[in-house]
Amino acid sequence: MQGSLKPIIGILEQLAEDTSVPRNIRRGAKEAKERLLNEAEPLDVRTASAIFMLDELANDPNIPIHGRTLIWDLISQLETVQ
Repeated sequence: MQGSLKPIIGILEQLAEDTSVPRNIRRGAKEAKERLLNEAEPLDVRTASAIFMLDELANDPNIPIHGRTLIWDLISQLETVQ
C-alpha cells in the first residue's frame, strides 16, 4: 500500500466503525476502503472510484454533519494522491 493512502485508510476504518453514522454510510466507507486497497487496479482508477463513492455518501440526507465533514476531508485528501 502506498504511504499516502495509509492515513486515508485509517480514517475510512474509523468511519466504518462509527455507530453514530447510519449503517449505509458505514458500509460505503468500508467499500471505499476495500476499493482503495485493491492493488489489481491502477491507483488513479482506485482513487477516482473511492471519490465517487464518498461523494454519493456525502449527499445522503441522513448523514450527520460530522460524518459529512469527514467525507469531504477524505475526498480532498484523495484528490491529492498520485
